[in-house]
Amino acid sequence: MNVEFINPFINATINVLSTMGGVNPKPQKPHLKNGNRSYGEVTGIIGLAGKEAKGSFAVSFSRGCIEKIVSNMLGEDIQDLEQDIIDAVGEITNMISGGARAELENKGYSFEMAIPSIVSGKDHKIVHITDFPVIVVPFDTDDGPFFVEACLKCEK
Repeated sequence: MNVEFINPFINATINVLSTMGGVNPKPQKPHLKNGNRSYGEVTGIIGLAGKEAKGSFAVSFSRGCIEKIVSNMLGEDIQDLEQDIIDAVGEITNMISGGARAELENKGYSFEMAIPSIVSGKDHKIVHITDFPVIVVPFDTDDGPFFVEACLKCEK
């Protein structure tokens, strides 16, 4: 994966989670992922496919982080409302991938997005739909970390 293709995902993540989730996500140093174990407890993953681009995107949240984001989105404190968390992770995954998709389309790369899948539980697996390298960008928030994974190949 060309490193320049991770920037739209970073930009969209910061935009979505600061405006919709009420948190201040701080990106950390990206790295290549080794294996398929998740870094968080709740993950949204979505496939991306098109003529010039294909791959997948995932966002994986620690429990404290996603509970704060969902509380902010709903305007009330939540603790362990599993369906609200699952629904929110699906929406967040859609919004981030949609924002990244728009930025990539401005660069001439078009693709369609699938419906996100949500996986939860400690040490769950995240399986990307291609064998391309996966870039992980850890983010810090005041309420815990979350992680963005992108596995994307773009051609012109």
